[in-house]
Amino acid sequence: MSVINVQNLTRDYGLGKGIFDVSIQVEQGEVFGFLGPNGAGKTTTIRHLMGFLKPKAGSCQIDGFDSWKNRDQIQNRLGYIPGEISFFDDMTGKEFLKFISDYHDIGKDNRIKEMLERFELDPRGKIKKMSKGMKQKLGIVAAFMHDPGILILDEPTSGLDPLMQNRFIELIAEEKKKGKTILLSSHMFEEVERTCNCIGMIRNGKLVAVDSVETLRERHMHTYTVRLDSPELAEDFSRDFEGKCDGNHVTVAAKQSLETIFMDYYGGEKNA
Repeated sequence: MSVINVQNLTRDYGLGKGIFDVSIQVEQGEVFGFLGPNGAGKTTTIRHLMGFLKPKAGSCQIDGFDSWKNRDQIQNRLGYIPGEISFFDDMTGKEFLKFISDYHDIGKDNRIKEMLERFELDPRGKIKKMSKGMKQKLGIVAAFMHDPGILILDEPTSGLDPLMQNRFIELIAEEKKKGKTILLSSHMFEEVERTCNCIGMIRNGKLVAVDSVETLRERHMHTYTVRLDSPELAEDFSRDFEGKCDGNHVTVAAKQSLETIFMDYYGGEKNA
């Protein structure tokens, strides 16, 4: 059985809002990119996985446990970054991390120091005085500090500057090598391209594509034939661009970027 398993999940809010017949499987050691614009259904799907919402139709399981019936066990063992992080604002960051540490019962065997240093976060100040980026860093530390084997991350780099975004991408790559299972919701293409084995694109609450990054690119590959002035120039051009030469004509294949593929699915239409 897949570590993360969503089967025919539906929650209809009316007027075309909600998620409809969504099915996702994430295998052990896989990083799954959940890609879509704001309001497309990513967070609603994740809230079902976390056991915050009861499915109206379909089901969700994590590591064989039903996400709704066994939500306490699931939430205790996961690493989770919500799309909108809520804190106890009167706490300091240090007090919040102690609270999370006690919740997971991890004692001194944790990664707090490592994560604080990686993201250059001083947790001693009051949370209510922290910037958006500092709060996001605190959420990342809280999600990774108990070294969970399964992580569900909803827009995890929101509010981070480019340097910290890159640090986070490096962290995900390291966790992937360790065999962690990760569902990463995002609309940042570089983040997804650099970390994910497989991608699910969601539009208006419905999955429109689920495949590996490479397969998606191959499926959206375009070929072009270029005519050069001579066979010699064609040979040079073919060598430079890995094309196929036929006389003074060269055929080359161009793989699209993930961003271009995304726009093929979404371009021009509003996705509330």
